[in-house]
Amino acid sequence: MSNQSISSTCIMLPSDHQVIRAFGCELIIHLSAAETGGKYTMFTSVQAPGAGPPPHYHRNEDEWFFLLGGRAEFLKDNAWVEVPTGAALFTPKGVVHAFRNAGDQPQRILIHTAPAGVEVFFARCAEEFAKPAGPDMDGIVQISREHGIEYV
Repeated sequence: MSNQSISSTCIMLPSDHQVIRAFGCELIIHLSAAETGGKYTMFTSVQAPGAGPPPHYHRNEDEWFFLLGGRAEFLKDNAWVEVPTGAALFTPKGVVHAFRNAGDQPQRILIHTAPAGVEVFFARCAEEFAKPAGPDMDGIVQISREHGIEYV
């Protein structure tokens, strides 16, 4: 994503948010590359009990998290650590991480990435998940690689 100059405050109303469904999650995109000049993406991930991405790392983005509600476990240094609502976490690019819903209710995590662009990755994956036969997981891995995401 290119870093465009932003010369005014951007306000995105809830009705403006893009909703993406992929990986068994609902991703509510609050701010994307278009609103931040390519600098950041901000979204809420709503996950069902037990859901969460596998261990992975980003070649391109730093990522930070704020647990809004539900029970969450984060992978840190090869160990799962449960964190309470209100916890904030930061993962620099290149560091293996994962998170999962450790409870029996939906989990909500506010996530930021820098630079922006992860919303394009999720939108492409959502197309795969929307296919009548389900996603081609080899295709998901290829899309991930194209966006600098590697699974370990």
